[in-house]
Amino acid sequence: MEYYNYIKSLHLIFVVTWFAGLFYIPRLFVYQIEAYHKPSPDKEILGTQLKLMAKRLWNIITWPSAILATVFAVWLLVLQPVWLEQPWMHVKLLFVLLLIIYQLKTHQFYKQLQKDDVRKSSNFMRLWNEGATFILFAVVFLVILKSAINWVFGVIGIFVLGILLMLGFKIYKNIRSKNPNA
Repeated sequence: MEYYNYIKSLHLIFVVTWFAGLFYIPRLFVYQIEAYHKPSPDKEILGTQLKLMAKRLWNIITWPSAILATVFAVWLLVLQPVWLEQPWMHVKLLFVLLLIIYQLKTHQFYKQLQKDDVRKSSNFMRLWNEGATFILFAVVFLVILKSAINWVFGVIGIFVLGILLMLGFKIYKNIRSKNPNA
């Protein structure tokens, strides 16, 4: 058990890098979609560079981090199976499942955009970008509070954050429509 904290540290490091990838990839998607609608040669130059950036981020950082975070999480649960008896852990695992579904859906968007198959708007991707944020808030509150009930307050905070993000998004959109270079 003396190495438990090392495994926990590695788990947290890979969770952080996993989320970093999940936070940044939709932003690259926004830029790819916007570049797709630009005239030549900007469309081709930007599109090529953004696809390369997305490919490196997705395949070198995000997917390996997701896999390693999961491996270390399973290892922690093997070392401390008592956590599986806790109600808050059941809720946390539900959010982890949602995060995996979010990543798989993001992977679909990634594959489409790598083929220049633009099906979503840049505004959709801006909103999609907030999905991982909501899951992160829920998981952090669950882990810190270790309560299947008290996490509800964290989720309420998530919804308040969501409302604030939507308001911020609308304000940004209004500013951007008045000044396209903003």
